[in-house]
Amino acid sequence: MPKIDAVLLAAAAILTLAAAPASARDFPYCLQGGDWGYPGNCQFDSYEQCMTTASGTRAGCDINPVVAFRRRQQDQQPQPRTPQSQRRY
Repeated sequence: MPKIDAVLLAAAAILTLAAAPASARDFPYCLQGGDWGYPGNCQFDSYEQCMTTASGTRAGCDINPVVAFRRRQQDQQPQPRTPQSQRRY
């Protein structure tokens, strides 16, 4: 029996180490105000979903500041220039 226990323990260790970590995700909308503060409860995929949750409370919905900041950074990055030899006039 000790041999089987060692094999099972080794298999469990290998599976644990091989498992991929969960990826973090920033949801686009946050429930803000009332008891939520800032940035609020940021777990909503759509504005409608957030507003349904906010209904009847002193809270509202707005874009997740992390998502807004990331979009702004992407918009400000310079676009790669097309080499002159590939331009069409």
